[in-house]
Amino acid sequence: MRITLVKKILADGSLCAKCNDVEQKLKENDQGKYLDEILIADERDAQSPGMQLAQRFNVQRAPFFVVEEEGKEPEVYTVYFKFVKEVLNR
Repeated sequence: MRITLVKKILADGSLCAKCNDVEQKLKENDQGKYLDEILIADERDAQSPGMQLAQRFNVQRAPFFVVEEEGKEPEVYTVYFKFVKEVLNR
């Protein structure tokens, strides 16, 4: 299993507040170790890796998680608690 977290940088250069909250929860619950990659979706750069991934999966919200498992279609989670329940707690 491969898990990617995508965080957003807003047009003014600041990290989105929800992204900060989710990142803090991941740290507090020692869940960051399950992430394979963290990408940045920079609103100022449509070619940033996170923006490209958001476009590929047609995701409008950040943060989001992409879960890839061999032989399955990638799954996108835009809700932290659903991601934890369905991916990390199984």
